[in-house]
Amino acid sequence: MLRAATRGSALARWQTDHVAGLLAGAGAGPVEAVVVSTIGDRRTEAPIGSMGGKGVFAVEVQAAVLDGRADIAVHSAKDLPARTPDGLALAAVPARADPRDALVGCALADLAPSARVATGSARRRAQLAWLRPDLIFAELRGNIDTRLAKAAGFDAIVMAAAALDRLGLAPAVVDVLDPSVMLPQVGQGALAVECRADDSSTLEALAAVEHRASRLAVNAERAFLFELGGDCTVPAGAHATVGADGRIDLTGLVASPDGRAVVRERQAGADPLALGRSVARRLLETRIFRVGE
Repeated sequence: MLRAATRGSALARWQTDHVAGLLAGAGAGPVEAVVVSTIGDRRTEAPIGSMGGKGVFAVEVQAAVLDGRADIAVHSAKDLPARTPDGLALAAVPARADPRDALVGCALADLAPSARVATGSARRRAQLAWLRPDLIFAELRGNIDTRLAKAAGFDAIVMAAAALDRLGLAPAVVDVLDPSVMLPQVGQGALAVECRADDSSTLEALAAVEHRASRLAVNAERAFLFELGGDCTVPAGAHATVGADGRIDLTGLVASPDGRAVVRERQAGADPLALGRSVARRLLETRIFRVGE
């Protein structure tokens, strides 16, 4: 029996059940969920940035593994801080789902002038403001059901396409945005499974559900974020794809919070860590961080 620390939302439980199914298919034993409440779940009205940004959905789940209440932690990779805590290992990245963002309620091309769009993500707001400076933005937090229930109060809301797919949700209007239009968050659409770094038997079990191409892509994106400064508050995104030969194509982006300045950098390489760092360093050379101050 492996004990899996997880948040209690429907999406988090789906993700944990999915990992449990992969482990069962690989011959591992059953998985028991250990539900953990995080600060991000408890403070549903506060903007994520006001609570410290990345990590508000992960730190307490990680703590459950470190203190022995659980053996593994199942996360949305996009929720993980750029630095893995001492004592933990990012042991597996299963096959990635759709990494793209989606507008729910109205297609981007059909949004009326000064339309109201709700999202809790500075990255999404900045990129939409770059494309459509006329848009008016509202804060939106909560689990998937909560956000969809509030969608009628806005012209559109922004969500991760993978969340809708995983929960089998099909709103009447969903406009999935290509990364050339909106670059996703680091790790979006991927799952990340952690365990204690000295737990050799669990590390071995989790290795069976690793998906190499997804791991390479997530490693490149996380290296990009780490080089930017870990969990910097500047809106940033990254998207990596991996070819059949293992070569990685990575696009990174930083923006000013108001969306008046957006800079992209695209590079390719074989080493995900070196590639992520290189793309980030190139963007650090731009003036974007001073523009956003």
